[in-house]
Amino acid sequence: MRNQYIFYSKILSQQPDTAHEIHDVLCANAAANLGYDSVLVYPEPKRGSLNTLSLFSPFQVRQPDKDFIEFYDVQDKLKLASLPMPWPIDCIGGKFTASSTIISRYYLPFQLLRHTKIVHTRDWNFVQAAVKNRIPTIYERHYFQKEKIPTGVAESPFFQIAITQSEIIRQSLIEQGFPPEKVVWLHNGFEQSFLLRQPQEAAAWRNELLGNASQPLVVYSGALYPFKGVDVLIDAAKELPQVQFVVTGGKEEQVKAYQQIAKDKQVENIKFLGWVLPRQRLVSLFQAADILVHPHCSGKSANFTNPVKFFQYMASGTPIVITEIPPLMLFKEMPLAAVWCEPDNPIKLAQALKQAIEIYPRRIEGYTNNIELAKPFSWENRIDKILSYVDESFRPQLIASVKN
Repeated sequence: MRNQYIFYSKILSQQPDTAHEIHDVLCANAAANLGYDSVLVYPEPKRGSLNTLSLFSPFQVRQPDKDFIEFYDVQDKLKLASLPMPWPIDCIGGKFTASSTIISRYYLPFQLLRHTKIVHTRDWNFVQAAVKNRIPTIYERHYFQKEKIPTGVAESPFFQIAITQSEIIRQSLIEQGFPPEKVVWLHNGFEQSFLLRQPQEAAAWRNELLGNASQPLVVYSGALYPFKGVDVLIDAAKELPQVQFVVTGGKEEQVKAYQQIAKDKQVENIKFLGWVLPRQRLVSLFQAADILVHPHCSGKSANFTNPVKFFQYMASGTPIVITEIPPLMLFKEMPLAAVWCEPDNPIKLAQALKQAIEIYPRRIEGYTNNIELAKPFSWENRIDKILSYVDESFRPQLIASVKN
């Protein structure tokens, strides 16, 4: 029976700084948690194997292993299927030996089609191949659309919906040929694990990071790029020497670079932890913090970003200092335990952090308003909302319903 909800990701590297990969995994994981037969499909990272026989039976569904679970913080209902890429795929030049060609012209119609009820992907080539094979398709587009969209794809009944993360991106898709009724923008989500209180683990974090000191703990988690506001955060930390700052995330070389920047600026109260594993340890780290900080810079990227960490921050119940960037302004009127500040200004950021520390003392149980306001933004609720835009006849059945 064709009932599998196929999530296709172009790459899964299990390497730090892989926000889009994490997005793909958590969407698929949420669908599985809701009870759909969700399978995350991706090309096998290894290229050049001589085992060409694997081409004839490539769709082998399996459970995630321990490393995968710890890296992405997924549950055991999700299933994986990595598509083999034996020699000469991607090993010699040419269109017909490219992995994208093999996947769209062979794997999809001859191996996946008989299992697939619906496809959900960020890969445009896979979208076109799915529509051509009359598979209902959900397309995620998180960046500006620069090329015109073929009318036959955009207007096909099998192209169900395009999901973006902001109105400005939605408009770019419409301008390039997507029917307005087929494009919606939705916020990202958070993992259910962030709702679980972990007071003992949080206390262990505070002991590790603060020792016997009674100073406040401010945590930032996310990618380490200048536009994310990491440089601004370092400068703000210099203004608040009595506060301990902790930064998680980033590639090893980025961590080292920012450690050097902090050293050069003589900022001694900021620690860079790198990628935290198991990933679920972020839950207790967020609960350990006095304040969580979101120091995004202004500019083009600030107009369409939809940061996953913002919703994780909310779900943790820890007070937040939030930079005023367009996609988050909808939340400014909500009764969050939060202080807002303008972007690009380390002095203003330091003032906002000082204010937040003063008016929102740390609560082991978290601030209820933040937790309750976060709940509609779980990944599971996001999948439910996406499927509400899909024609009912195209939606996959819940596994429990199928068994009944």
